[in-house]
Amino acid sequence: MKSLVINTEPDSPYYPGVFFNAETGVCEISGESYMEEAYKFYLPLINWIKEFVLNEKRSLELNFKLIYFNTSSSRLILDILDILKKFRDEEHDVKVNWYFDPDDPDVKDEVEDFEIESGMDINLIEMT
Repeated sequence: MKSLVINTEPDSPYYPGVFFNAETGVCEISGESYMEEAYKFYLPLINWIKEFVLNEKRSLELNFKLIYFNTSSSRLILDILDILKKFRDEEHDVKVNWYFDPDDPDVKDEVEDFEIESGMDINLIEMT
């Protein structure tokens, strides 16, 4: 399985950076996510995670470092969390971390909503 890398582009500030490392199982989504038709961006990420959990059967860590995301992005993030919860429920090691700015209480509230909706534990980590 190959790693998935999507670099942020200065002329496309609406798209987050993505680094899903197939060797380590450590994945990161960072930046801002407020593009139109978010499903087109997130579909390869969702497919990569589905392939990883189906074929690799080893630990996976997902680090969110999103400073902003829109509603359509949040729906797809929830889809990712649902996949990870099923993988965790099959007795696999899954860790989800969400890095947030302590001065932005809205993001913390959103992440807590994700936890409730998905049933997936999310570690909130303050960025310094």
